[in-house]
Amino acid sequence: MLFEIATRAPVTARVLQDVLGMDAGYLSRLVARFEKRGWIVRVRRDDDARARDLRLTAAGRAAFATLDQRQRRAVDDLLGATSGQARRDLVEALTRARLLLDPGSGGPFVIRPFRTGEPALIAARQSMLYKESHGWGRELEAIESEVTAAFLRGFDPARAQCWVAEIDGVLAGAVFVTDEGGGVARLRLLHVEPFARRRGIGDALVARCIAFTREAGYHALVLWTHTVLEPARRLYAAHGFTCIETAMHERFGVPLQGETWRRELAA
Repeated sequence: MLFEIATRAPVTARVLQDVLGMDAGYLSRLVARFEKRGWIVRVRRDDDARARDLRLTAAGRAAFATLDQRQRRAVDDLLGATSGQARRDLVEALTRARLLLDPGSGGPFVIRPFRTGEPALIAARQSMLYKESHGWGRELEAIESEVTAAFLRGFDPARAQCWVAEIDGVLAGAVFVTDEGGGVARLRLLHVEPFARRRGIGDALVARCIAFTREAGYHALVLWTHTVLEPARRLYAAHGFTCIETAMHERFGVPLQGETWRRELAA
Protein backbone atom coordinates (compact mmCIF):
# COMPACT_ATOMS: atom_id res chain seq x y z
CA MET A 1 0.00 0.00 0.00
CA LEU A 2 2.92 2.33 0.68
CA PHE A 3 3.95 1.94 -2.96
CA GLU A 4 0.50 2.97 -4.17
CA ILE A 5 0.44 6.06 -1.96
CA ALA A 6 3.93 7.04 -3.12
CA THR A 7 3.30 6.55 -6.84
CA ARG A 8 -0.35 7.63 -7.08
CA ALA A 9 -0.27 10.69 -4.81
CA PRO A 10 -2.57 12.37 -4.20
CA VAL A 11 -4.83 9.39 -3.54
CA THR A 12 -7.77 8.70 -1.24
CA ALA A 13 -8.43 5.60 0.85
CA ARG A 14 -11.43 4.83 -1.37
CA VAL A 15 -9.26 4.81 -4.47
CA LEU A 16 -6.75 2.53 -2.74
CA GLN A 17 -9.54 0.17 -1.79
CA ASP A 18 -10.69 -0.05 -5.42
CA VAL A 19 -7.17 -0.39 -6.83
CA LEU A 20 -5.94 -2.99 -4.36
CA GLY A 21 -9.24 -4.82 -3.91
CA MET A 22 -8.81 -4.70 -0.14
CA ASP A 23 -11.39 -5.09 2.59
CA ALA A 24 -12.41 -1.66 3.89
CA GLY A 25 -11.78 -2.60 7.52
CA TYR A 26 -8.32 -4.01 6.82
CA LEU A 27 -7.42 -0.95 4.75
CA SER A 28 -8.55 1.35 7.54
CA ARG A 29 -6.32 -0.49 10.04
CA LEU A 30 -3.32 -0.20 7.72
CA VAL A 31 -3.90 3.52 7.25
CA ALA A 32 -4.09 3.97 11.01
CA ARG A 33 -0.89 1.98 11.47
CA PHE A 34 0.96 4.08 8.89
CA GLU A 35 -0.30 7.27 10.57
CA LYS A 36 0.91 6.04 13.94
CA ARG A 37 4.36 5.40 12.50
CA GLY A 38 4.38 8.90 11.05
CA TRP A 39 4.57 7.70 7.47
CA ILE A 40 1.42 9.37 6.14
CA VAL A 41 -0.90 12.28 6.85
CA ARG A 42 -4.46 12.94 5.76
CA VAL A 43 -4.95 16.20 3.87
CA ARG A 44 -8.35 17.73 3.09
CA ARG A 45 -9.00 18.08 -0.64
CA ASP A 46 -9.76 21.53 -2.02
CA ASP A 47 -12.47 20.20 -4.34
CA ASP A 48 -14.21 17.98 -1.74
CA ALA A 49 -14.17 18.87 1.94
CA ARG A 50 -15.38 15.37 2.86
CA ALA A 51 -12.47 13.58 1.17
CA ARG A 52 -8.95 13.23 2.52
CA ASP A 53 -5.83 12.59 0.45
CA LEU A 54 -3.23 10.24 1.89
CA ARG A 55 0.25 11.68 1.49
CA LEU A 56 3.68 10.51 2.55
CA THR A 57 5.57 12.43 5.19
CA ALA A 58 9.35 12.79 5.09
CA ALA A 59 9.55 9.67 7.27
CA GLY A 60 7.17 7.90 4.89
CA ARG A 61 9.27 8.79 1.87
CA ALA A 62 12.36 7.47 3.64
CA ALA A 63 10.57 4.24 4.54
CA PHE A 64 9.36 3.84 0.97
CA ALA A 65 12.85 4.48 -0.42
CA THR A 66 14.26 1.75 1.81
CA LEU A 67 11.59 -0.75 0.79
CA ASP A 68 11.91 0.16 -2.86
CA GLN A 69 15.68 -0.27 -2.81
CA ARG A 70 15.30 -3.64 -1.07
CA GLN A 71 12.81 -4.78 -3.69
CA ARG A 72 15.06 -3.64 -6.54
CA ARG A 73 17.97 -5.60 -5.08
CA ALA A 74 15.76 -8.69 -4.86
CA VAL A 75 14.78 -8.30 -8.52
CA ASP A 76 18.43 -7.78 -9.50
CA ASP A 77 19.31 -11.01 -7.70
CA LEU A 78 16.61 -12.88 -9.60
CA LEU A 79 17.70 -11.44 -12.94
CA GLY A 80 21.30 -12.20 -12.11
CA ALA A 81 20.47 -15.91 -12.25
CA THR A 82 19.48 -15.57 -15.93
CA SER A 83 21.41 -14.48 -18.99
CA GLY A 84 21.18 -14.23 -22.76
CA GLN A 85 17.93 -15.36 -24.32
CA ALA A 86 16.49 -16.46 -20.97
CA ARG A 87 16.81 -12.93 -19.61
CA ARG A 88 15.33 -11.42 -22.77
CA ASP A 89 12.42 -13.86 -22.59
CA LEU A 90 11.80 -12.95 -18.95
CA VAL A 91 11.87 -9.20 -19.59
CA GLU A 92 9.54 -9.57 -22.58
CA ALA A 93 7.14 -11.77 -20.62
CA LEU A 94 6.95 -9.28 -17.76
CA THR A 95 6.50 -6.36 -20.16
CA ARG A 96 3.81 -8.22 -22.08
CA ALA A 97 1.99 -8.97 -18.82
CA ARG A 98 2.03 -5.26 -17.97
CA LEU A 99 0.72 -4.28 -21.41
CA LEU A 100 -2.03 -6.90 -21.25
CA LEU A 101 -3.15 -5.68 -17.83
CA ASP A 102 -2.77 -1.98 -18.67
CA PRO A 103 -2.58 -1.37 -22.46
CA GLY A 104 -2.18 2.36 -21.96
CA SER A 105 1.00 1.89 -19.94
CA GLY A 106 3.24 1.27 -22.95
CA GLY A 107 5.41 3.81 -24.67
CA PRO A 108 5.15 4.80 -28.34
CA PHE A 109 5.36 2.01 -30.90
CA VAL A 110 8.29 1.63 -33.28
CA ILE A 111 8.38 -0.16 -36.64
CA ARG A 112 11.47 -2.11 -37.71
CA PRO A 113 12.45 -4.89 -40.14
CA PHE A 114 11.93 -8.45 -38.94
CA ARG A 115 14.50 -10.50 -37.03
CA THR A 116 15.34 -14.18 -37.19
CA GLY A 117 12.45 -16.34 -35.98
CA GLU A 118 9.80 -13.63 -36.19
CA PRO A 119 8.09 -14.59 -39.49
CA ALA A 120 7.06 -17.97 -38.06
CA LEU A 121 6.04 -16.31 -34.79
CA ILE A 122 3.87 -13.82 -36.69
CA ALA A 123 2.14 -16.63 -38.60
CA ALA A 124 1.51 -18.47 -35.33
CA ARG A 125 0.06 -15.38 -33.63
CA GLN A 126 -2.26 -14.69 -36.57
CA SER A 127 -3.44 -18.29 -36.54
CA MET A 128 -4.24 -18.07 -32.83
CA LEU A 129 -6.01 -14.74 -33.11
CA TYR A 130 -8.16 -15.72 -36.11
CA LYS A 131 -9.02 -19.03 -34.48
CA GLU A 132 -10.36 -17.15 -31.47
CA SER A 133 -12.13 -14.36 -33.36
CA HIS A 134 -13.49 -16.22 -36.41
CA GLY A 135 -12.97 -19.94 -35.85
CA TRP A 136 -10.45 -20.31 -38.69
CA GLY A 137 -8.17 -23.23 -37.88
CA ARG A 138 -5.54 -25.50 -39.38
CA GLU A 139 -6.32 -24.58 -42.97
CA LEU A 140 -5.43 -20.94 -42.38
CA GLU A 141 -2.38 -21.91 -40.34
CA ALA A 142 -1.08 -24.03 -43.21
CA ILE A 143 -1.49 -21.15 -45.68
CA GLU A 144 0.27 -18.69 -43.39
CA SER A 145 3.13 -21.11 -42.78
CA GLU A 146 3.55 -21.57 -46.53
CA VAL A 147 3.59 -17.79 -47.05
CA THR A 148 6.31 -17.22 -44.46
CA ALA A 149 8.41 -20.17 -45.67
CA ALA A 150 8.30 -18.91 -49.26
CA PHE A 151 9.12 -15.39 -48.07
CA LEU A 152 12.25 -16.59 -46.26
CA ARG A 153 13.44 -18.92 -49.03
CA GLY A 154 13.35 -16.20 -51.69
CA PHE A 155 13.97 -13.14 -49.52
CA ASP A 156 15.35 -10.16 -51.44
CA PRO A 157 15.37 -7.01 -49.27
CA ALA A 158 15.19 -4.82 -52.37
CA ARG A 159 11.89 -6.41 -53.43
CA ALA A 160 10.26 -7.79 -50.27
CA GLN A 161 10.14 -7.06 -46.56
CA CYS A 162 8.48 -7.85 -43.26
CA TRP A 163 8.03 -5.11 -40.67
CA VAL A 164 7.35 -5.59 -37.00
CA ALA A 165 5.68 -3.03 -34.77
CA GLU A 166 6.74 -3.25 -31.16
CA ILE A 167 5.90 -1.50 -27.90
CA ASP A 168 8.55 -1.54 -25.19
CA GLY A 169 10.23 -4.44 -27.01
CA VAL A 170 7.05 -6.55 -27.28
CA LEU A 171 5.67 -7.56 -30.68
CA ALA A 172 2.52 -5.52 -31.29
CA GLY A 173 1.82 -6.16 -34.97
CA ALA A 174 3.39 -7.00 -38.32
CA VAL A 175 2.97 -7.00 -42.09
CA PHE A 176 4.70 -8.54 -45.13
CA VAL A 177 5.26 -7.29 -48.66
CA THR A 178 6.14 -9.86 -51.35
CA ASP A 179 6.91 -9.68 -55.06
CA GLU A 180 3.89 -10.81 -57.06
CA GLY A 181 5.70 -10.46 -60.41
CA GLY A 182 5.01 -8.14 -63.33
CA GLY A 183 5.72 -5.01 -61.31
CA VAL A 184 3.04 -5.84 -58.73
CA ALA A 185 3.66 -6.32 -54.99
CA ARG A 186 1.40 -8.01 -52.47
CA LEU A 187 0.62 -6.90 -48.91
CA ARG A 188 0.23 -9.97 -46.69
CA LEU A 189 -0.43 -11.10 -43.13
CA LEU A 190 -1.21 -7.70 -41.62
CA HIS A 191 -2.20 -7.95 -37.99
CA VAL A 192 -2.17 -5.92 -34.77
CA GLU A 193 -2.19 -7.53 -31.33
CA PRO A 194 -5.39 -6.88 -29.33
CA PHE A 195 -3.58 -5.01 -26.54
CA ALA A 196 -2.03 -2.63 -29.10
CA ARG A 197 -5.09 -1.66 -31.11
CA ARG A 198 -6.41 1.91 -31.46
CA ARG A 199 -2.84 3.27 -31.47
CA GLY A 200 -2.53 3.72 -35.25
CA ILE A 201 -0.23 0.72 -35.71
CA GLY A 202 -2.20 -0.82 -38.57
CA ASP A 203 -2.28 2.55 -40.33
CA ALA A 204 1.49 2.96 -39.94
CA LEU A 205 2.23 -0.56 -41.19
CA VAL A 206 0.13 -0.11 -44.34
CA ALA A 207 1.75 3.27 -44.98
CA ARG A 208 5.19 1.65 -44.67
CA CYS A 209 4.21 -0.98 -47.25
CA ILE A 210 3.03 1.68 -49.73
CA ALA A 211 6.19 3.74 -49.31
CA PHE A 212 8.43 0.69 -49.73
CA THR A 213 6.70 -0.61 -52.85
CA ARG A 214 6.74 2.82 -54.47
CA GLU A 215 10.46 3.23 -53.75
CA ALA A 216 11.14 -0.31 -55.04
CA GLY A 217 9.60 0.61 -58.41
CA TYR A 218 6.38 -1.40 -58.25
CA HIS A 219 3.44 0.07 -60.15
CA ALA A 220 0.70 -1.54 -58.01
CA LEU A 221 0.12 -3.09 -54.60
CA VAL A 222 -2.55 -5.78 -54.13
CA LEU A 223 -3.92 -7.70 -51.16
CA TRP A 224 -6.45 -10.38 -50.31
CA THR A 225 -8.90 -9.90 -47.45
CA HIS A 226 -12.44 -10.93 -46.52
CA THR A 227 -15.78 -9.18 -46.35
CA VAL A 228 -16.17 -10.09 -42.66
CA LEU A 229 -12.99 -8.19 -41.75
CA GLU A 230 -14.63 -4.78 -41.77
CA PRO A 231 -11.97 -2.86 -39.75
CA ALA A 232 -9.26 -4.05 -42.16
CA ARG A 233 -11.38 -3.09 -45.18
CA ARG A 234 -11.87 0.42 -43.80
CA LEU A 235 -8.12 0.72 -43.26
CA TYR A 236 -7.32 -0.34 -46.80
CA ALA A 237 -9.91 2.01 -48.27
CA ALA A 238 -8.44 4.90 -46.26
CA HIS A 239 -5.07 4.22 -47.93
CA GLY A 240 -6.45 4.33 -51.44
CA PHE A 241 -7.06 0.62 -52.09
CA THR A 242 -10.19 -0.39 -53.99
CA CYS A 243 -11.90 -3.76 -54.09
CA ILE A 244 -11.60 -5.11 -57.64
CA GLU A 245 -12.87 -8.67 -57.23
CA THR A 246 -14.89 -10.86 -54.83
CA ALA A 247 -15.18 -14.63 -54.82
CA MET A 248 -16.48 -17.30 -52.44
CA HIS A 249 -14.06 -19.94 -51.15
CA GLU A 250 -13.65 -22.56 -48.41
CA ARG A 251 -9.89 -22.45 -48.02
CA PHE A 252 -10.22 -21.88 -44.26
CA GLY A 253 -12.68 -24.74 -43.81
CA VAL A 254 -15.83 -22.57 -43.92
CA PRO A 255 -17.59 -20.62 -46.72
CA LEU A 256 -16.19 -17.09 -46.94
CA GLN A 257 -16.27 -14.23 -49.38
CA GLY A 258 -12.74 -13.23 -50.26
CA GLU A 259 -11.88 -9.86 -51.75
CA THR A 260 -8.95 -8.71 -53.89
CA TRP A 261 -8.00 -5.07 -53.35
CA ARG A 262 -5.57 -3.01 -55.44
CA ARG A 263 -3.78 0.32 -55.17
CA GLU A 264 -2.02 1.93 -58.08
CA LEU A 265 1.32 3.53 -57.23
CA ALA A 266 2.45 6.81 -58.72
CA ALA A 267 5.89 6.82 -60.32
